[in-house]
Amino acid sequence: MNTSSTAGHIDTVNDIEMYYEIRGEGEPLLLLHGGGGVGANWELIFKEPPNGYRLVIPDLRGHGRSTNPSEEFTFKQVALDVFALLDRLGIDRFKAIGLSLGAKTLLHMATQQPSRVDAMVMVSATPYFPEQARALMRQLSPEDHSEAEWQQMRQSHKRGDEQIKRLWRLMSALKDSYDDMNFTPPYLSTITARTLIVHGDRDPLYPVNLALEMYAAIPRSYLWIVPNGGHGPIFGDLTARFVETALAFLRGEWTHP
Repeated sequence: MNTSSTAGHIDTVNDIEMYYEIRGEGEPLLLLHGGGGVGANWELIFKEPPNGYRLVIPDLRGHGRSTNPSEEFTFKQVALDVFALLDRLGIDRFKAIGLSLGAKTLLHMATQQPSRVDAMVMVSATPYFPEQARALMRQLSPEDHSEAEWQQMRQSHKRGDEQIKRLWRLMSALKDSYDDMNFTPPYLSTITARTLIVHGDRDPLYPVNLALEMYAAIPRSYLWIVPNGGHGPIFGDLTARFVETALAFLRGEWTHP
């Protein structure tokens, strides 16, 4: 199946229908959104495609306009979905920015097929789920969300309230997952992509020491700790600085000793 609208496209990828948008011209830059979000969230960061880049912006499995008929979710499978989409688009080597769920997906992509990821920016990533994140996941329930939260989710996720309930259930179920996100330092050391790790020093899910662990293990990595930054510290007043820094990094303006 390959259908399109004025805003984007839907392709059959593995066992799902994946919605994605292509914007701009130039070398491919993959943008992967966070959990409970959609590709359109990147419009808050890049109001226009950066010069020289062709943005590839999918709704990940089960999110937005993309389906998840199996109702199962792993970051490993999401990475395989994205690779399948890139294969469909004829994209071999690429650069990428991922936020939270998207950043964890990039860890899988950069270890599954290292030669394809040229450079990546991981925002609010983690090599594994610490106890403080699992404690918050245990509190997630569709019954505990406000009407305002429901309305916000309905604006992004177009396949009905059951889709939204499934997403919240999936996020809660991660509390019991131990093998999907389990990146040891030796495993991280196989990543060959130039990597910028962006992390808030007040992240309530993933303490800043986890960003330090990844920085120590990934060979060609840089670390940007955002002072007083929470989870996903790239929005609002921080957006302009993030865009300037991330694009300079992706363009190769930084040198590694």
